[in-house]
Amino acid sequence: MEALKPKTNETKWDPSLELKIIEEWEKEKEEEEKEKEEENLDNKLLVIDTPPPYASGKWHVGGAAHYSQIDMISRYYKLKGFKVITPFYADRNGLPVEVQVEKAYNIKANEFASTPEGREKFLNLCKNFLDNAEKEIVNVWKRLGCSFDYWKEGTDSEKYRKMTQKTFTELYKKGLIYEDERPVRWCPRCGTTLAEAEIEYDEEEGYLYYINFKIKGEERYVTVATTRPELLASCAALIYNPKDERYKDLKGKKAISPLYENELEIFEHPSVDMSFGTGLMMVCSYGDENDVRLFKELNLKPKVLIGPIGTMLPNSGILSGLTVNKAREKIAEELDKKKLLVKKEKIRHSIPVCWRCKTPLQIINRREFFLKQLSFKDELKEIINKIDIRPEMHKKKLLDWIDSISMDWPISRDRFYGTEIPVWRCTNCNSILIPPEENKYYRPWKDEIPFDKCPVCNAPKEKIVGEKRVFDTWFDSSISVLYVTKWNENKEFFEKAIQNTLRPQGEDIIRSWLYYSLLRVYQLTKRPAFKYIRITGMGLDPKGRPMHKSLGNVIDPDPIISKYGADSFRFWAAISAKLGYDYRFDENKIITGRNFATKIWNLTRFISSFPYLEGEYRDTEKAFLALTQDYIEKIDKGYQTLDMFEPISLLYELIWDIFASNYVELVKNRAYNKENEFSKEEQISSWRGLHEMFKSSLIMLSPIMPFITYYSYKILYNKNINEENIPKPWFNEEEKQKLMKDALEIIEINKEIWAYKKSHNISLNKPIEGKIIIDESLSKYVKDLRSLHKTEFITSKEAKGEKIGKIYLVK
Repeated sequence: MEALKPKTNETKWDPSLELKIIEEWEKEKEEEEKEKEEENLDNKLLVIDTPPPYASGKWHVGGAAHYSQIDMISRYYKLKGFKVITPFYADRNGLPVEVQVEKAYNIKANEFASTPEGREKFLNLCKNFLDNAEKEIVNVWKRLGCSFDYWKEGTDSEKYRKMTQKTFTELYKKGLIYEDERPVRWCPRCGTTLAEAEIEYDEEEGYLYYINFKIKGEERYVTVATTRPELLASCAALIYNPKDERYKDLKGKKAISPLYENELEIFEHPSVDMSFGTGLMMVCSYGDENDVRLFKELNLKPKVLIGPIGTMLPNSGILSGLTVNKAREKIAEELDKKKLLVKKEKIRHSIPVCWRCKTPLQIINRREFFLKQLSFKDELKEIINKIDIRPEMHKKKLLDWIDSISMDWPISRDRFYGTEIPVWRCTNCNSILIPPEENKYYRPWKDEIPFDKCPVCNAPKEKIVGEKRVFDTWFDSSISVLYVTKWNENKEFFEKAIQNTLRPQGEDIIRSWLYYSLLRVYQLTKRPAFKYIRITGMGLDPKGRPMHKSLGNVIDPDPIISKYGADSFRFWAAISAKLGYDYRFDENKIITGRNFATKIWNLTRFISSFPYLEGEYRDTEKAFLALTQDYIEKIDKGYQTLDMFEPISLLYELIWDIFASNYVELVKNRAYNKENEFSKEEQISSWRGLHEMFKSSLIMLSPIMPFITYYSYKILYNKNINEENIPKPWFNEEEKQKLMKDALEIIEINKEIWAYKKSHNISLNKPIEGKIIIDESLSKYVKDLRSLHKTEFITSKEAKGEKIGKIYLVK
């Protein structure tokens, strides 16, 4: 029996071994890169449009879990024989980095970058910040064992920006991008326009001001309630609901605005909420999007009062130069003096704020580039119905967002760290000039003018100026799937890859990254951007709150991984919630993952004692192999839903409950065969059964817990588990069903005997007095049952005695 010893002396799983495994994987990756050939288009292909994260700070545990799940999907499809492309690169554009750099250096970008030299310095500060932040993120996913292909060229690379600019010129030439002056949501702090998808809402305490308006030609007043009295100078009309009997007599009359004495039209309009305030509403330019719509609908002339820095313009009269909040206080004082302020009452209401700096937004008139989207609503809904969206419940959020869009997408931004808009403008004829050469990265604010003269009016080169603005960050990010499928690089590869794409992302960016990607790819290719869309919920702290620095509840993944290991963390990431639902951080689940890894290690050591020999399977092996096969098939289906909850739950049950607690215990004595009570064939069958079931379980678990499975597999079989495929079935369906029924009955018998012993204070390795009678159909398993329970078993068709579940005890 000298040979029956474990192959390893390590008595417990040490998570620090994961660091050595990472080194091995890094070397393997280097070798793969050396031998890399052109993509084989005959292979089954899956391209994962891995979310490029904003490199504006380190991930918390929620972000780390999300990317771990993406890696699980990638590893699973590799087991299925797919060529999987899972790139990782950072999203290095837009407001987030600029805001961080402004805070870090106590500067204002609009002032600091107002000259070409200053802009260059500011861009370098942003780049350095991003380089450091990206390193932190990469270190997290590498430590978690994610098998991503690290692409160093992120969204701020010349390669990516060149592609963004190409999409602009294509859509501009198609007439889908245009320039126009119109009301836009504006962030005074960031000094830029925002799209609808970038607007967030905060609850704020404020006042509802009740103001008296005189009816022209009459000695009476009507009272209007508003939260924006500072816009009084721009008030162009009063409106009421046509169903509101209180104001029927105002139809066709006019009102005079207090303080400013402007003449106002009075209209009926069904949009007015009769229960809000007095039921009369001011139409000003512009309090909100409803005002914008009403000015257009009622053909009113706007008078914008708020400037780009968030202060009142001279046309606001006595409020000129004041901030919006100060202007609100001032106008209320003036109205009160004139006895035109009836009252003000405290309210809590929702206000639009900048998604990045949380500054309250204003609506001002700006000349911007817009991408048409309103005319694509119906077509987008059609293609969405062709995409497999998981879970289905998030599909409605996407469709609801499309329905809510009310304006074309403003894509130009008065910022700096982003892809430059590749146009020049002739100051003589005001023509927009698209550079002649495609597939080139342009920086019009600093590059040489690519025209000898204006191609429209022949004005000299000196009359041509470069565009200084950049694109909205989502204009870049929305073409990530085109980047990873080589749209602008390899047409043959793109044609296959775009048909086999997966978008994994959080529900918080359905209205931005997902929607914009679908829109842009459809406009450019006339096809769906994705075959599958996988949407996760939000990562929460243990109390169920979103993690924010302001709450002090951000949980760093590094100490957790150092303490418990990456596999334990990944176990929690898989089992924390069903796909699409929010997932709470739960250290107890991580501890369960660590215990599971320890269990797997103990099984590895035990099974490594036995050789993996050819031979015929005995009945117990067949029954438990059939049950294992059934679990593997269910686990496989679970993975295919892209939800890790089902596979990890089933794998935990299979390895711990079915395999370790039942099969291993049943055959342990037969495997060692110390008393020679079993034949050599019976012993070899147990060895083979142990290896076959455990080997298959390790393969199925490897996408979720890659470290322990890799190490165990190497010890047991001296092979790389990452090069294996999904285990093949041992039986046909009919055989499987029949055999697994026996295995389930044996498991039930074991549970009942263990429960009986426990309730009668009998040690598990001691016999029960008397004989246990089981059904005659289970006679072939008696020898292993007797060996496990140290009790006499007999079979009978008509058993009598003390009934214990499916068994009888005769004393």
